[in-house]
Amino acid sequence: MSTTPPEHRSGFACLVGRPNAGKSTLTNALVGQKVAITSGRPQTTRHTIRGIVHRADAQLVLVDTPGLHRPRTLLGERLNDLVRETLTEVDVIAFCLPADQKIGPGDRFIANELAEVRRGRHRTPVVAVVTKADLVDRGTLAAHLLAVDRLGEQAGGWADIVPVSAQDGYQVDVLTDVLVSHLPEGPELYPGGELTDEPEAVMVAELVREAALEGVRDELPHSLAVQVEEIVPREGSGDEASGRPPLLDVRVNLFVERDSQKAIVIGRGGSRLRDVGTRARRGIEALLGTRVYLDLHVKVAKDWQRDPKQLHRLGF
Repeated sequence: MSTTPPEHRSGFACLVGRPNAGKSTLTNALVGQKVAITSGRPQTTRHTIRGIVHRADAQLVLVDTPGLHRPRTLLGERLNDLVRETLTEVDVIAFCLPADQKIGPGDRFIANELAEVRRGRHRTPVVAVVTKADLVDRGTLAAHLLAVDRLGEQAGGWADIVPVSAQDGYQVDVLTDVLVSHLPEGPELYPGGELTDEPEAVMVAELVREAALEGVRDELPHSLAVQVEEIVPREGSGDEASGRPPLLDVRVNLFVERDSQKAIVIGRGGSRLRDVGTRARRGIEALLGTRVYLDLHVKVAKDWQRDPKQLHRLGF
């Protein structure tokens, strides 16, 4: 017998926006737990990370995509294709526009993309989400909301406009209500308590990349790829009788495009890579719920962003 309450809604919402618009931070705030990596660097997100919001009356599955941008590399083109494909498969689109930055060419580029998507058979509603509302005063926020409303005319109109702050929780619940209102009626799509459908290896790689991007120069984020080689329990490290879980050996490769970037990641005497490992290991242990030995290796894959074979090997 189904336990799904009457008029239960379920479906998918896609978060789009130019790079560093706060999409990943907002995903984590909506889910209530970290499921997407965050960074002050543009183009941090490389995969569509799904976060799942469970309510008695609804299940909202959030798809956090890479930022839409004018691509300069084959990787950039593939990331844009990934976003466009996702836009045609969801029930509602949340277009993130940061309150602390004026609407610019990148936002208008995305508005045009959304208009193109909606001119076809996909009449997906778009909710304009003004992120980072905590970073501006009321007057600036009001002016930005008016500018966002005007931008909507370019994209075929917004279904709603919602200002939020993922940092202090301002209107996060309101945004959830608005997104849920655009979902069709339906049963739960995922088991209760499940927060993401991403494989553990993908989440581990993302945590390592987040740690590696902390405090680096502008050139590195675009050039860094992370691949998990293996996650295996160390033989004899656990104790079932006492309930002590095994130690997991996690081996991860970090790929950069040049020797100079390899030196940045490793740091003098390996100091930076040790710091990356310490930060990443804390997140990985929280994710996997057990002790972890993290083994990091930095390798050069020359110009991998422009090489179709290497892109394929790295999962793009």
